[in-house]
Amino acid sequence: MLKQNVLRKRTDFSAIYNKGKSLGERYIVLFYRKNDLPYSRTAFLASKKVGNSVERNRARRLMKESIRTSQVKLPEGYDYIFIARNTILNRKCADVKKSIEAAIKKVKR
Repeated sequence: MLKQNVLRKRTDFSAIYNKGKSLGERYIVLFYRKNDLPYSRTAFLASKKVGNSVERNRARRLMKESIRTSQVKLPEGYDYIFIARNTILNRKCADVKKSIEAAIKKVKR
């Protein structure tokens, strides 16, 4: 059974990239778009520019853990794509968490 709050379809990704908004922080880039659903969907990406597979997986894990432990919650009814920058390498979870919280606060405006 698939989780409903995870973005998976290519059409959803294309719509967010083409019609959504983006904002950048020190360690991440956030794309978001209103989805007209009562819940939010998220995706966590790290391209090959970030590093090898171990480093990319660590970047995704850092972003997921930062969202999970964040005091600032994601606004409902949006689709989010969190993309790791190569500056995320060798950073602590607290640093990534600050970057993600700053980006979420900008979305709420």
